[in-house]
Amino acid sequence: MIKQYFTQAWAQLRQQPLISAVSIAGTALAIFLIMLVVMMQQVKVAPFAPESNRDRFLHVHYMSITNKNWGGGSSNGPMGLKTARECFQSLKTPEAVTIYTCMVVSTPVNLPGQPGTGIDLLQTDDAFWHVFDFSFIAGKPYDRATFDAGQPVAVITESVARRLFQTSDVIGREFLLNHAPYKVAGVVKDVSTLATVAYGQVWVPYTSTEITKDTWSDEHMGMMSCTILARSRDDFEAIREEAERRRQEYNVILGEDGYELIYRNRPYDQEKSSIAFSANQEPDVEQHRRQRMIIFIILLIVPAINLSSMTQSRLRQRVAEIGVRRAFGSTKMELMGQIISENLVVTLLAGALGLLLSVAFAYLGNSLLFAQEFSQTLSPPAVDAGILLHASTFGWALLFCFVLNLLSSGFPAWRASRVGIVNALGGRLH
Repeated sequence: MIKQYFTQAWAQLRQQPLISAVSIAGTALAIFLIMLVVMMQQVKVAPFAPESNRDRFLHVHYMSITNKNWGGGSSNGPMGLKTARECFQSLKTPEAVTIYTCMVVSTPVNLPGQPGTGIDLLQTDDAFWHVFDFSFIAGKPYDRATFDAGQPVAVITESVARRLFQTSDVIGREFLLNHAPYKVAGVVKDVSTLATVAYGQVWVPYTSTEITKDTWSDEHMGMMSCTILARSRDDFEAIREEAERRRQEYNVILGEDGYELIYRNRPYDQEKSSIAFSANQEPDVEQHRRQRMIIFIILLIVPAINLSSMTQSRLRQRVAEIGVRRAFGSTKMELMGQIISENLVVTLLAGALGLLLSVAFAYLGNSLLFAQEFSQTLSPPAVDAGILLHASTFGWALLFCFVLNLLSSGFPAWRASRVGIVNALGGRLH
């Protein structure tokens, strides 16, 4: 039966090449546009190295603090190291908690006597290398003892290693980071800027710099963020409850000086964190999902209306065939099923074309499609197959093909199946 549907669909495509070409192009364009929207969302939430554990991440990038002497005002931004350690690193429920600077900072690196070049620097703790899964090609990350000692060591990307030393075999070699000597502890594969939390080109212990002195509000606020790695998504609620208890306990201490920390329901999971752009506003995830759904509906309905007319046009050429099938006992449901199934073959072919076009466009137009509005780096976004193509990508494409097929062929198929035998044999589709 499936082979028959393919044969019939191919015959229809050959009989009306112009209408078939327009139909396939229209379907492919619809799937292309929808999959671009899907991919733009996926790069924010779907797991890929070094953020392969995104489904278990909880983030606290920003928060607010107020003081009873401020007249209701608040200070908003990243937290200080003391706050991060007391409120989040002390949590018992998570598997791990890492503290790092809230953004990459362009910093010069060079060898002695050579001109400097700018790289994106991120300062982290030792737990950072447990939470995120980097691909080391040489060496290893700095450990707890090295971190606690504040030793000037660094993990660098392969491209930075080659830029400085013309080779990636550089473990133990020294370079100047902002004019201070650092020793290379490890070399990792380059990281895409789409890994918005783990991205960097050079990573160093924050204990080896003076970043922790960059604070305000009596050191409660500063330049630090944190990511919590849960053992399972089932632990999210328990982690949030523990974090809230810890906040209340810590606020009792801060209250002696009039301060109060405000989380706005942080920590956020990956999806919520990806749409959070300010410290003093909690993002509305449901509204964001509704907006995407409206976009999907528009991108499906508009081409479906046009494709429905083309399906109706093709069916007019098959009125006599429909009449013969009815005369030999085919039921209305069998006719509808056949017409929809044949159209699905065409839709799937066009959907595959649309998916290929969307992936190709994502590669070629990555700097335009994935540009970060408030990025701290001048490095362009880089994408590869591991970032764009997931099982869910093909799942979404297949789902949209089914929906578009039903919208474009459902009504014409229903109408054709209800044509009387006499009218159909006479060539009348009404």
